[in-house]
Amino acid sequence: MNPPFLRLVQCWTARLTDLLLSSERKRRIRLKQTTLAILFTLSGIGGMQYVAWTGIAPWRFAAPWTLLTLVISGGFYAAIRSGWSERFADPALTMAQMIYAVACCASAYAIVGETRGAVFPLAMIVLMFGMFALKPRQVLAISLYAATLLGAVMGAMAQWHPQVYAPAIELVHFMMLATMLIAMSILAGQFSRMRVRLQQQKQDLANAFGKIHALATRDELTGLINRRRMNELIEKELQQSQRFHSPFCIAIVDLDHFKRINDEHGHGAGDEALRQFARKGSQMLRAADSLARWGGEEFLILMSHSRLSLAQEGVERIRQALEQMVVLAEVAAVRLTLSAGIVEHRPGESSETMIERADAALYSAKTQGRNRVVVG
Repeated sequence: MNPPFLRLVQCWTARLTDLLLSSERKRRIRLKQTTLAILFTLSGIGGMQYVAWTGIAPWRFAAPWTLLTLVISGGFYAAIRSGWSERFADPALTMAQMIYAVACCASAYAIVGETRGAVFPLAMIVLMFGMFALKPRQVLAISLYAATLLGAVMGAMAQWHPQVYAPAIELVHFMMLATMLIAMSILAGQFSRMRVRLQQQKQDLANAFGKIHALATRDELTGLINRRRMNELIEKELQQSQRFHSPFCIAIVDLDHFKRINDEHGHGAGDEALRQFARKGSQMLRAADSLARWGGEEFLILMSHSRLSLAQEGVERIRQALEQMVVLAEVAAVRLTLSAGIVEHRPGESSETMIERADAALYSAKTQGRNRVVVG
């Protein structure tokens, strides 16, 4: 087949599918289920037409049954396809469709006479649709409804037309129906428990994945992103800078004389100092910026879409705020200062070279007496 023609066919097929089943994911799933139910309904309509054509079922009943079934089935499809059904708790209208389908089966049972045994498989298919969507209590309710309605139809037909609907046969039919409905209710309960268990396992897996992702990308002590995640963000920022020619800066920050806090007040005090700096730094950064624990008492700040002068002002504000803050008031009046080296990305520069320049600027800040921001 000609490739352009094949692509044209695929394109039109996709458009037709979107037209019939919608392009919205959840609505599409509901419409697939409804379309499958309509196909089963059409097979039932075909069977009704056949028994009417052979003279077993009278046309005066078969024709209105067929028309009403088509109209109601089309109504359910239209309600779901248009999105109108989404105002309800069950947008698929599962319970309503099953009530209607059972009524169709019961009325067909009264119409088709000697071929009424074919109705039972259709009724079971209707109930099977509910097993996967409804709660056990709802399946039990629809089963009782089916047993009551079909039982009433069997009793009425046995009284009105005993020559076709023999009472003894109808009693056997009802006993078979009741047995099948009980079995369906039990199976529905088991399916529901399996569904709940699977949903719980899915949630547990999602939670476990979230924890694993957090461990892989977050520093456990400060809650900041870790070095690995920051390297990924820098590479992403580098690609965007190359594509859109947008500036960005990084700053490496080191807490001055941090070892002294550990030696004089213990490592617990040092950990608390790191956490307080992480909170303060995160609060003072823009939403577009990122702060990561780079290692030990070193942190790295990534400032997206920022020129050097603006980035320097931001880091300077953090330095001044930290200088005025008492970080360990409950232990002692301990104050912290920071030294930082900041650089702006140069065209064609790799992330490694950029980090090396920032590190050199940090070293310069330390040699100049600390508690300052040096531009690399």
